[in-house]
Amino acid sequence: MDQTAAVWLVLTAALVAANLPFANERWFVVGPRRAPKSMWVRLLELVVLYFVVGAIGLGLEQHAGQIYPQGWEFYATTASLFVTLAFPGFVYRYLYKKRHA
Repeated sequence: MDQTAAVWLVLTAALVAANLPFANERWFVVGPRRAPKSMWVRLLELVVLYFVVGAIGLGLEQHAGQIYPQGWEFYATTASLFVTLAFPGFVYRYLYKKRHA
């Protein structure tokens, strides 16, 4: 896999993973159904999925070559990007769905 495909794979995985907590009532999509999940559970899932996507990116970087050491700025930026990617799911769950339900 070349570098461009790896970058697009990580970005796509981040977009999907960031919206998963807001898309359904199951724990991590496969767990038992809870009705309804609280916002805190959704945020916990968001944090765990952030680390899962980070592990995917780390694995792809390891596969491509040497892992470059990152500082706190990298993690602050990627966490902000992950929360930004979760915005469509949040809007659907808490803003759009209640008005049209």
